[in-house]
This record gives sequence, structure tokens and C-alpha cells, in this order.
Amino acid sequence: MSRPIRVLVAKPGRDGHDRGAKVVAAALRDAGMEVIYTGLHQTPEMIVEAALQEDVDVIGLSVHSGAHLPLFRRVIELVNEKGLQNTVLVGGGIIPSDDVRALESEGIGKIFGPGTPTAELADWIRTAVTTRREDA
Repeated sequence: MSRPIRVLVAKPGRDGHDRGAKVVAAALRDAGMEVIYTGLHQTPEMIVEAALQEDVDVIGLSVHSGAHLPLFRRVIELVNEKGLQNTVLVGGGIIPSDDVRALESEGIGKIFGPGTPTAELADWIRTAVTTRREDA
């Protein structure tokens, strides 16, 4: 039997809106995943270091401040530098569709917008992690 999926939920940057991140963290826990929530005002470096230390399968980023492009891109860069390419990256927040397409083409597995059912997020994560584990 494989270990439960481990998810790091993080709020990069100066964004102080963490209600959605807390809802997601609770929903993923309820779905049987182990969840680590890093809290507010995390730098990309802090997020990736926590992902390394916690040996997570997924890094979930939540941004509502409009700084999603540089923050997500820096996390992608650090994930690649640290050899975490098998870690699934997901994002959430108020992100314009052009930016969603750009980030998904650059390495974010999927961006989930406001109102996405948490069951949809959990199912997507299960599928993505299972696929990565099988390919490893």
C-alpha cells in the first residue's frame, strides 16, 4: 500500500487572503490526503524548501494579489533547480485566462479558479499524483 498523497498548500507573496487556501487544505485532508499549510506571506524559496523537507507530492499555490506570474514562475524555477520535477504543481486564485494558459504551459499542472468544487480538485490531484508515481 502506498503512502497517502502529501500536499503543501502555500500563500506566496504579500497576499493576505487565506480563506480559500484553508478551505482547500481542509477539503484535501477530508479526502484522505496529508496537508501541510505554510501560512501567509511565504517566499518562493520558503515554499520550495518546505516542500523538500516535507517530501510532498503536490505544491498548491494560492494567490489573489495579482502577483501570480512572477511568484508562480519563481516556484517553477526553484522546483526545477532542486530536482523536484516529479512534484505536481497546482494553483488557485483570481487569475486571468491568458495567464492560466501561460502558467500551465510553463509547468503548473492546473489552475483552479474560485468556485471550483473541492472534489474536482481532489480528483485531479489523485490522478496527477498516481500518474507521476507510475511513471517514476
